[in-house]
Amino acid sequence: MISKAIEKPKGGWAVAPNLIDYEKVCAGYSWDAAQRELDGLPGGRGLNIAHEAIDRHAAGALRNHLALRWIAKSGEIRDFSYADLRLLTNRFANLLRRLGLSKAERVFALAGRIPELYISALGTLKNGNVFCPLFSAFGPEPIRQRIGIGDGRVLLTTVALYKRKIAGIRASLPGLRHVLLVGSPEEIRAIPNTEDFGQLMNEASDDFEIPQTDPEDLALLHFTSGTTGKPKGAMHVHQAVVAHHVTGRLALDFHPGDIFWCTADPGWITGTSYGIIAPLTNGITSIIDEAEFDAERWYALLQKQKVTVWYTAPTAVRMMMKIGTEVIRKYDLRHLRFIASVGEPLNPEAVVWGQEAFGLPIHDNWWQTETGGIMISNFAAMDIRPGSMGRPLPGIEAGIVRRREDGTIEEIREAGVEGELALRPGWPSMFRGYLNEEERYRKCFAGGWYLTGDLARRDGDGYFWFVGRADDVIKSSGHLIGPFEVESTLLEHPAVAEAGVIGKPDPMAGEIVKAFVSLKPAFVASDELRSELLGFARKRLGAVVAPKEIDFIANVPKTRSGKIMRRLLKARELGLPEGDTSTLESQ
Repeated sequence: MISKAIEKPKGGWAVAPNLIDYEKVCAGYSWDAAQRELDGLPGGRGLNIAHEAIDRHAAGALRNHLALRWIAKSGEIRDFSYADLRLLTNRFANLLRRLGLSKAERVFALAGRIPELYISALGTLKNGNVFCPLFSAFGPEPIRQRIGIGDGRVLLTTVALYKRKIAGIRASLPGLRHVLLVGSPEEIRAIPNTEDFGQLMNEASDDFEIPQTDPEDLALLHFTSGTTGKPKGAMHVHQAVVAHHVTGRLALDFHPGDIFWCTADPGWITGTSYGIIAPLTNGITSIIDEAEFDAERWYALLQKQKVTVWYTAPTAVRMMMKIGTEVIRKYDLRHLRFIASVGEPLNPEAVVWGQEAFGLPIHDNWWQTETGGIMISNFAAMDIRPGSMGRPLPGIEAGIVRRREDGTIEEIREAGVEGELALRPGWPSMFRGYLNEEERYRKCFAGGWYLTGDLARRDGDGYFWFVGRADDVIKSSGHLIGPFEVESTLLEHPAVAEAGVIGKPDPMAGEIVKAFVSLKPAFVASDELRSELLGFARKRLGAVVAPKEIDFIANVPKTRSGKIMRRLLKARELGLPEGDTSTLESQ
């Protein structure tokens, strides 16, 4: 255990943590009271995420407060006050009206961490449209699937990404009416059927009134992968802002005047919920770094920008651990008060390493795309048990359950017993469905619980501990990857007869994608063919999703009904017991 008595001498709690008396706050917690911390739209016209994140601050004392500081790869800095963001997001909302978008139509964004992405996200929400971020490292096929499933009407992207990933699939997306490009006017004019984001923004008005917004109006569409079938579009509503706001204050310990850095890409839900919404609703300053991970750049940024709260990922922590602590000593990080991590379970040694490297433990927390916000956390004032997810947020009831043989759900109350992690429905950021897949959504709930699909246990003091996933979804460097998506792409290669994909444990990424391939009779396994398949998958899927390893096998194990037995593939790969193989196609 890491007692917070260790932490206090560094900063002496220059600001007291927001959640000191956990039991007392939980006992009297109310989501209705939490919503009253926000303003709501003027005149009682509802609740809108963009109003809570920007306009209410721009109309008050925080008007000129720094909201976003963007740092380009080159080191160039662009600052945006809350007043600046209000005008720019007003312009984007007016731009969407000019394009004729109706309420709830979808706006997709495929871009790295650039200002235009953040402006378009918030402007989309202002206009009553639905914001759908895409990870910029995706290949063309995952992008095509998601825009198609989401029925995207507008896509914001850059010239470079359009040429590499959109041009070849544009004809297969007839519903995509407008593509807005960020880049030089000369480049954009040379690309047919696209529009200049900068020009349209310059022509748009600064004045915009957010229309009436019901708290249950659809606001965000985040895609998450499943073990079978196509990606799932998890739907979140404007009321989710209540949880974004509160969890920023309670789980990430936001205080007025904080300088916050979330390293996550907005293509994933962490980069939206906590890279965009939560810091802005809390009226603090967010740092946005366009560049990818580089330890020395990161430490220099922490020092120069005087970051106080830092939210990052276990993969980055492990990479920093590999480099060692000596390089950190060159930097003055005395302003750093709180470090948190999310994306996959944080190894116990990483929690302890944070204490050694920064004088602060790294606080793990747990949540999912479907939960919309942090559900279980190691809080600033709470002792840390390295390797634990922490304890549930106020307002969240978490439990460990098992399915009985008759399909009913039984809660496991004994400490230390493994089961499925479950949550009582009703928190504001709970997803409201999978787009166009009502049955798939209903299967997530049983016995009065939302079933997370994660296996966990709870100790006698109420701390939760992650055990593993109940399904086959691969978690690599914090990214959820559906094996079916990878298998489907490999099957498009003329040499591949069957493919099965698993997550293979990796000390840096948590898991890497590994594929097992059986070949058609006319083809022979070779290193050359393996390299060809790796390159084929990487080109189609992108580096994050594509397999890192491929093995050739005679047959991919399947059940008699044709379902790939990924569990068996994984057991054989890791030398584990194969378990029940009674349903195997051939023994």
